[in-house]
Amino acid sequence: MSPKNIDRYTQPQQFEPLLPQQRLDELRRPAGAVVERSLRLAGSAHPATMASLRELVRAMNSYYSNRIEGQSTHPLNIERALRHDFSDRPDIARLQRLAVAHIEAEQELEQRVAAAERPLTAAFLQQAHAALYGRLSIEDRTTSEGRIVVPGALRTEQVAVGRHEPPLWSSLPAFLNRLDVAYSRPVAVDDMLPVVAAAAHHRGAWVHPFLDGNGRAVRLQTHCALWPLSAGLWSMSRGLARKRDTYYALLDAADSHRHGDLDGRGNLSEKQLWEWCEWFIALAADQVDFMARMLDLDAMKARIAALITYRSTLDKAIRAEAIVPLHHLFLAGPVPRGEFQQMTGLGERTARALLSRLIETGLVASTGHTAPVQISFPLDALQFLLPELYPEAATQAPRETGV
Repeated sequence: MSPKNIDRYTQPQQFEPLLPQQRLDELRRPAGAVVERSLRLAGSAHPATMASLRELVRAMNSYYSNRIEGQSTHPLNIERALRHDFSDRPDIARLQRLAVAHIEAEQELEQRVAAAERPLTAAFLQQAHAALYGRLSIEDRTTSEGRIVVPGALRTEQVAVGRHEPPLWSSLPAFLNRLDVAYSRPVAVDDMLPVVAAAAHHRGAWVHPFLDGNGRAVRLQTHCALWPLSAGLWSMSRGLARKRDTYYALLDAADSHRHGDLDGRGNLSEKQLWEWCEWFIALAADQVDFMARMLDLDAMKARIAALITYRSTLDKAIRAEAIVPLHHLFLAGPVPRGEFQQMTGLGERTARALLSRLIETGLVASTGHTAPVQISFPLDALQFLLPELYPEAATQAPRETGV
């Protein structure tokens, strides 16, 4: 017999179970495959190449996490905002500031994880919220209803999220303490990490600890929980945004109460939590496999060739001789400028002009006139270099004053 619906949650046992107990091996097997393929992916290219790619993925995370909330701006606007070039339109500029705040918050939180902070704690979730909203002005963190979001502050009133009424605000500390008991212990980089991250994502969102910004804060926490696997090279936010309706539907389903005696022993449905975790892990696997295909060495060389061939038809300064040294940068990392120029096989003057043009167009990056050069991933090249990774970046930004 199903338990009677609870109108108000005041006791932590009311959101048990916090981890699936039945059929756990059926989750651990695909989760283990995610771990194995993620660790292999992290060693598939030079660390400098991965660092450049990580910056792209971080901006992409900002775009997709905000798109889930219906508050994204075009990727080109994000790129401009990172150069401190903001729109004259207040609505666009506000979204640009939100995007930059998300990127900077993610960087800060990754550093906390690198310093051995445990990401699946209630304190870290509050830090995620504070890292994001603390970078915004009062105006930028005022909701459409005129409510001011206080960075990292637990809510002090009751709210409703669709059909779900989260715990009574005065009971939040007890619920957050229970999250810590379930999730904050050290989790090795093994087949349980994706399972725990998946369950924590749902239950953290279910508690709804903040007045606003819960989804963004939980996704930042999930990103950091998976950082030992992803190294920032693949993105759960990308997967969740591309399956937004399913994401919300499964979160809502996992809010359900237990359906009879065969549905676990807690107040909430273990079956629905299991199905949420199964979907989350499958989505992670899809993101890992997608990025592995993108970084395949032979495929990358072919895509570099296609890009340079196309660019050379539009720009006489771009030449086919750039293909081999660019692929070398992807594979082997930064090289001195002279070495890059020698790899082109061109005369010194022509090779120098080619390299200068590659730097101007963003395909090659360097920190100074005499510093080594490395490959980069500008937005206008992604449709060739990393097709379908961030397709919105290849579309034309809407016309707007001052941008």
